[in-house]
Amino acid sequence: MISLALMLALQAATPAPTANPGPGPLGAIGKQKLPAKGCAAYLWSMDAGRQLVAMATADPAQIRLAIDGKTTDYAMATQSPAIGFGFGGVTQYRGGDVTATLDMAVAVRADISAGATVTSATLRIDRPGRDTVVMPVGGLIGCV
Repeated sequence: MISLALMLALQAATPAPTANPGPGPLGAIGKQKLPAKGCAAYLWSMDAGRQLVAMATADPAQIRLAIDGKTTDYAMATQSPAIGFGFGGVTQYRGGDVTATLDMAVAVRADISAGATVTSATLRIDRPGRDTVVMPVGGLIGCV
């Protein structure tokens, strides 16, 4: 069975957060721990570098992003419809002048315990007066 240990091993294999995974302001967030409770979605860029670019947690409902070199947690503003593990299919997070929209689909698999795979997802970053950035991402959900 794929377990949380495998998910953490995949994360450990993630390159250091020095490179920008794609065009625009979004960078890698580095290694992340499982939350103390609930579930977290670990999202990697879909380019050749496979950088960990986001971690969304269900409790508290927030997303961690590195924008313009600064790693920040953004609180959930809206979420719909529920897709399981405390997440929504489309979730908006806001903080300061940043609006991040995570649109994702998940799949429960028999070979994954305490989690699921993020089968398809996009992460959209909107900031007033700046270009909108949309990045395809994929990953895993792990729960404690």
